[in-house]
Amino acid sequence: MEPRISSTPSAKDRPTKPSDRPAVLITGASGGIGRAISQAFGKIGWYVGVHYYRNKPAAEATLDRVLEGGGIGNSYHADIREAESVRRMVDRFSSCTSGPLALVCNAGIGQSELLVRHADEIWDNVIATNLTGTFHCLRAMAPSLLARGGGSIIVIGSHTGFHGATGQSAYATSKAGLIGLVRTAALEWGPHNIRVNLVLPGWQKTDLTEGIFPEQNGWLDHALRRPPVIDEVVSTIVHLAQLNDVSGQVWNCDSRNL
Repeated sequence: MEPRISSTPSAKDRPTKPSDRPAVLITGASGGIGRAISQAFGKIGWYVGVHYYRNKPAAEATLDRVLEGGGIGNSYHADIREAESVRRMVDRFSSCTSGPLALVCNAGIGQSELLVRHADEIWDNVIATNLTGTFHCLRAMAPSLLARGGGSIIVIGSHTGFHGATGQSAYATSKAGLIGLVRTAALEWGPHNIRVNLVLPGWQKTDLTEGIFPEQNGWLDHALRRPPVIDEVVSTIVHLAQLNDVSGQVWNCDSRNL
């Protein structure tokens, strides 16, 4: 797969060829937090893999933003609920560069249903996407990270995974499961220099929070009485991906207690 490269930077500013630069695969990069993360990595010269499942036009729009910022990358399709689909995506991605690799597991879906009314198929789909899908991504990426002497994995979690939320039983359960998955992977892969961390981005206006995003008086549980800005969240993720000595940690990006 030939990477797409922006034609806007001058020869002086153009990044090095994709074969020798760091590369990051970002799941759920069609919009929202995933798009912002993709742009940020592109701006610092990383090769960016933009994952999508159904919304290819939105993924291409994210990739266009990366290219407009002088970055390089390509889009990658996979159904993260299916292990083989993820394996094929990771193989295509990892073959694009020989430099350091990173993975940001951002893909996820929500639900809004009281526990006693919860349909089995909704529960199964949320768990399969948010928790099992992340497991598939970690497992598929591990061989490439091991072969290159380590790397970084960042999983996007949620405050809800620690405290629960009314009407969010499947979502909260899936995010709680990520805590154990991240800490176990960090312990198992730490001796091989693979760092695995969990980031809680706080409330962000995305498709996932449409209709439930708190308004003016909805921040009383936040010490700062406001949500975190997306730029600070993304900067934290990009910085964390480059730290060599941090693993198995939970990074909370807002002002609530865990």
